[in-house]
Amino acid sequence: MDLQSPRLISEISRWVIGIITAVALAALLVWSFGGRVRIDGHSMTPLLSDGETVLINRLVYRFHDVERFDVVSFTYGDGVRSVKRVVGLPGERVRITGGSVYIDDELIEFPYGTAVYNVAGIAEDTVLLSDNEYFVLGDNGDSSEDSRFLAVGTVEAGSIEGRDWMRIAPFSEIGFINR
Repeated sequence: MDLQSPRLISEISRWVIGIITAVALAALLVWSFGGRVRIDGHSMTPLLSDGETVLINRLVYRFHDVERFDVVSFTYGDGVRSVKRVVGLPGERVRITGGSVYIDDELIEFPYGTAVYNVAGIAEDTVLLSDNEYFVLGDNGDSSEDSRFLAVGTVEAGSIEGRDWMRIAPFSEIGFINR
């Protein structure tokens, strides 16, 4: 077989282009949907438990707005990663009183059950969110360091890595994360 044959060169070129395309597509998919974060602590119990690992969808917020009750991964402080549930959206007023959360003076009904936040923190007084800020809370209200506390505070849109969409570890708990 002649290595200079146009047919052979064409066949090799197709293989190389196919391999490069597959690698690029795989890299894009892993970056978009394969970012991982390990849950540290009990702040998202019962949805997520200490030691579990979840995947982050990094693309979703390029096409859609963050929605109330989305479970998101974000960074705060000196690059600390955290997973919490979005409760307050940009421009809203958040207040916690009597263990309940109010948005714009209306009681929030959590879709996953009753959440009680005995410590209101900075939300004891009304917190007004700017047009690029979110208020996040852990599902386990009494065991969560979240937007109620100055160490975390409100979360800027640019600090949100993406929406957590799938639990991948431990193996016995693999599955999609429901809002």
